[in-house]
Amino acid sequence: MYKVGIITASDKGSRGEREDVSAGVIREEVAKIKGEVLEYSVVPDDRELIQAKLVEFTDIKKLDLIFTTGGTGFSPRDVTPEATLAVIDRLVPGIPEIMRMESYRITPKAVLSRATAGIRKQTLIINLPGSPKAVRENLGWILPALPHGLDILKGTASECAR
Repeated sequence: MYKVGIITASDKGSRGEREDVSAGVIREEVAKIKGEVLEYSVVPDDRELIQAKLVEFTDIKKLDLIFTTGGTGFSPRDVTPEATLAVIDRLVPGIPEIMRMESYRITPKAVLSRATAGIRKQTLIINLPGSPKAVRENLGWILPALPHGLDILKGTASECAR
């Protein structure tokens, strides 16, 4: 089982003005790779609050995988990638690259995503879009690769070479 956290970055969601449908999609999808959501939080689009929650989920809760949803666009309040970059130790560029590439096949607007992914200690952090439809699509493209990477981070798998 993989210990999973979800952080939804949404001003309206944090005030109770919008239902967080994307988190439900993440819950459904991670179950397919034996992921269990143990932590969930909705925070405003505030860089320091997002960073603090990422640090809490990695350093204190010791989660294996954290998904953020929302805050990856061009709005001045969209700061999730900056918060993520501030706390990670190493980038994992292939994840957002494949998400943008495959999403581009659906809409040219995919190139406007600023999502990032990286590792903090032994936790993989991935920024997802805010749209439930886009969350499901993006998870469909990346989930098959995640168990191997997570197992390596946890020390339960070895190298990729045969």
